Amino acid sequence: MQLEQSLAGMRRRDLLKMIGITAGSAAMYQAMTSMGLAAESDYKGPIKLEGDPKGASVLVLGAGLAGMLAALELRQAGYKVKILEYNARAGGRNWTIRGGDTVTELGGYTQKCEFDEGLYLNPGPWRIPYHHNGLLAYCRRLGVTLEPFQQTNHNALLHSTEAFGGKPKRVREIETDFKGHTSELLAKVAKKGQLEGLVSKEDQEVLLEALQSWGALDKDYSYKSSLATAEFRGYEKEPGGGIGAEPVAGQIIGASDVLNSRLWGSLANFSLYEFQTTMFQPVGGMGRIGEAFAKQVGDLITYNAKVTKIAQNDKGVTVTYEDAKSPGTAQEASADWCVCTIPLTILSQIEIQVGGAMQAAIGAVPYASSVKVGLQMKRRFWEEDESIFGGVSYTNLPISQISYPSTGFNAGGKGVLLGCYTWNGPNSYEFTAMTPQERVQKAVEYGAQLHPQYKQEFETGVSWAWHRSPFTLGCAGDWTEEARKEHYDNLCQIDGRIVLAGEHASYIPAWQEGAILSSLNAITRLHQRVMQG
Repeated sequence: MQLEQSLAGMRRRDLLKMIGITAGSAAMYQAMTSMGLAAESDYKGPIKLEGDPKGASVLVLGAGLAGMLAALELRQAGYKVKILEYNARAGGRNWTIRGGDTVTELGGYTQKCEFDEGLYLNPGPWRIPYHHNGLLAYCRRLGVTLEPFQQTNHNALLHSTEAFGGKPKRVREIETDFKGHTSELLAKVAKKGQLEGLVSKEDQEVLLEALQSWGALDKDYSYKSSLATAEFRGYEKEPGGGIGAEPVAGQIIGASDVLNSRLWGSLANFSLYEFQTTMFQPVGGMGRIGEAFAKQVGDLITYNAKVTKIAQNDKGVTVTYEDAKSPGTAQEASADWCVCTIPLTILSQIEIQVGGAMQAAIGAVPYASSVKVGLQMKRRFWEEDESIFGGVSYTNLPISQISYPSTGFNAGGKGVLLGCYTWNGPNSYEFTAMTPQERVQKAVEYGAQLHPQYKQEFETGVSWAWHRSPFTLGCAGDWTEEARKEHYDNLCQIDGRIVLAGEHASYIPAWQEGAILSSLNAITRLHQRVMQG
């Protein structure tokens, strides 16, 4: 009854997490797919744009990954290509903030990053799943060196202000104790024969064997503190050498305490298909990917080009733009075709000559709110004091999580923590409303509840709120199931001589793979249209 009461009123997100923990990430991913919340990458290999376009020209709007990929492949196929980019740099949301960089949000908030050389914050994407095959293929092709990104760390922390007196617990402690208690409960049910009719007698015997192994149960199928459980959850006193070397098992956390702490809710973040090992990051920051694309197509890019109008007729497309740094003088660029990768939040405010169905689709997709804060520390205390090498700690505090750098392990010196990463909801909006410096201060204040060393070790910080980003006005397309059913196909269709691309035109929103696949699909269909005459 207590277990049933603890699970009553569970939200869909909590249900998904519980599915992932108890039935495995495959079952959770299947549930997510049925709810329209996840999809696999369908990258099929290098694109083949066969046939002579006979000098056809394409205007690409936006030098993010989708735009630069389109330009790269279309030029290689024989098209004349030009890119208009709002920023003074390429990459879009594929971006790394390093020491010496100056960044400005809407409202005039300007920050100069004071990180030491070699340290950085990825304000946008920061990790690459192993199954994002399109992005990985272009990293290989463009010579972007990757290294492992540590998502899962059993020694990282799970924290709630409402559990265990606000004291964090290790991931391994909560995970092992949750599995142990769940295994004991299920074993008791199986031993009483209450699974008859659901599984055969033989399967029940195998199930008991599996539960005993998986849950670290003793010979009586009980979950108790012992050296056997310590092999999973860790020791109170580690095994050593010489006299007094005998280990001491740690005290397990009671079932009710584990359940009511709700810390188990964060365990699914280590099991989700999106976050399963091995994950990657570019050496030196995620922005290395955008920089690599720019090396290939940089000669095609007109920077500081703020698009104000997109017009078309049966012969071509004309785009009106002005200098983003010195607005007022209108300029024009024309081509036979247009690949538009401008975020929908921006595009919805631009006069664009497309049909009503596409217009409605452009205006139907709000963008998620997200905030990141990078904190430079004087020393890597999380490694030196707490043996946390990479990974992510989760908390119910407004900062949501703390991610530890996945590079420079055990070398000492300074390091940058991702001290806050919010995604939609009240916390994200609250952080967005703050000044950049206020966000940094709050991240230090909240983070000190997990790591008291913050107060002494913090040195400098930088933050970015995506709803204050002048070139996106949000983080990523935040589709609802209803909006996708009504508008998605209309958004992706070629309208006259214009086709849209970007993560918003994919079933993998907020991931770079969505931008890659959307762009490949868009230019393939555009090329087919050109070849058809």
